[in-house]
Amino acid sequence: MGITIQSSIEHIAADLLIAIGEDPQRQGLRETPQRVARMYQELFSGVGVDPQEAIDAVFDEESADPVILRNVPFYSMCEHHLLPFFGSASLAYIPNGRIAGISKLSRALDLACRRPQVQERLTGQVADAIFSALTPRGVVVELAAEHLCMAMRGVQKPGIRMVTTALRGDFAGGQWDRDSLLSLLRRDV
Repeated sequence: MGITIQSSIEHIAADLLIAIGEDPQRQGLRETPQRVARMYQELFSGVGVDPQEAIDAVFDEESADPVILRNVPFYSMCEHHLLPFFGSASLAYIPNGRIAGISKLSRALDLACRRPQVQERLTGQVADAIFSALTPRGVVVELAAEHLCMAMRGVQKPGIRMVTTALRGDFAGGQWDRDSLLSLLRRDV
């Protein structure tokens, strides 16, 4: 019988506590390795899963009007320091005969977040998932996030938000070019 992921992470968490000079048997820490193991299994549950799989409610619809989700909160883990980064996402696409249930777009984002990430890759993975699942005329995804690896350590600059954008599809020559889509994402309704 092999070591389970749960018990492996528990041992690592206990070893980490010992390495920083703590006693994992101390009252406040006795169940910390188990809590950490459960947390990491949840936070990294998207490893090896394609975010496109979350977009499983697709409908035929002859609409060419933009679909926009704004201010969708997200949380992920920086792959360089295993510290969180978090913020909000705006997602937009121009349908090409197919639309998705809007909760599915948010779930694709969540699934892509649940793995060690960098924000630049995360932005592209979400855009690729929407583009592959729906084959729309165009997709734009914009993420704005604060990174605790920058706020808590190193330069220690809290409150700074990094913005990344990914565009897919053909925006040239059409009504919906890059600037008009980005404008829609940023417009207050």
